[in-house]
Amino acid sequence: MHFSDALKSVFAPIPAQFPAPQVPFRISITTNCCGWVTDLWAACLYENANFESTLCRVAFNQEDWGTKMKKIAFATAAVTLLLTGAASAADLAARPYAKAPLMPVAVYNWTGFYIGANGGGGWSHKCWDNFAIGGVVVPPVVAEGCHDATGGTVGGQIGYRWQATNWVFGLEAQGNWADFSGSNASLFFFDTTNRSRIDAFGLFTGQIGYAWNNVLWYVKGGAAVTRDKYEGIVTSTGFVFDRATETRWGGVVGAGLEFGFAPNWSLAIEYDHLFMGDRNITLTDTVLGLPSRGNTISQDVDMVTARINYRFGGPIVAKY
Repeated sequence: MHFSDALKSVFAPIPAQFPAPQVPFRISITTNCCGWVTDLWAACLYENANFESTLCRVAFNQEDWGTKMKKIAFATAAVTLLLTGAASAADLAARPYAKAPLMPVAVYNWTGFYIGANGGGGWSHKCWDNFAIGGVVVPPVVAEGCHDATGGTVGGQIGYRWQATNWVFGLEAQGNWADFSGSNASLFFFDTTNRSRIDAFGLFTGQIGYAWNNVLWYVKGGAAVTRDKYEGIVTSTGFVFDRATETRWGGVVGAGLEFGFAPNWSLAIEYDHLFMGDRNITLTDTVLGLPSRGNTISQDVDMVTARINYRFGGPIVAKY
């Protein structure tokens, strides 16, 4: 075995007079490969200091060379496999993301013809002002007083609505029987009671509303008509001495809140105010059939009713 000059210089301190080949010497070389440390021991016999015919025997103090090489090869293969797997995973196409299907939301549809019933109560404020006696105008006008005619009502309605987004438009006709009655003692005629009664009314309205799914708030307005009866009574005897009947037209405004509790059924509560104005009414004597009194009678009407409607068509639809 031949050593370079640089390596020979490592062993320069070894005495040349040592008898050959009796004295061994040790070369300690430390290497670090993949985390393992191996000490290389060399026991060499030499003949002289020039190392020309040195015979070396190499040995490992921990494990033999084959076992070390197996561990190194295994570690190298494991690292290679991990790196290859990571690269392969990076090269794989990303899995497509599939959105979960949206669940349909039931949306209440107010479109369609409907028919229903209503019931509630109302009150009508009336004031009588006398302007004639026995068909003869007697100025000035004299107030006979006011009263409230109150009572119950029941009736029905029919209509059509159509919905555009959240806005709901409609037309409706309503007819009711009523018993709004009241009276007051005349402030002008002695022993006389003036009595009035509304026994029927009708409403013909347009509607506009806003819907939150199955809840609808709406306002309405249009024409109103009432059937009114007036009587003069002898207070002490109860005898009806004159009377009159009229059909009065006016206006109406109202508002309501309606709740759809089933696909075609809804419940509502509604308030209406009727502007019926003033009318000149001539009461007729019940005995002779001649004009008895002339009165200007003013009235307005307020009502609150509960309603139930059945709608044809316009089912609940699914919205995604």
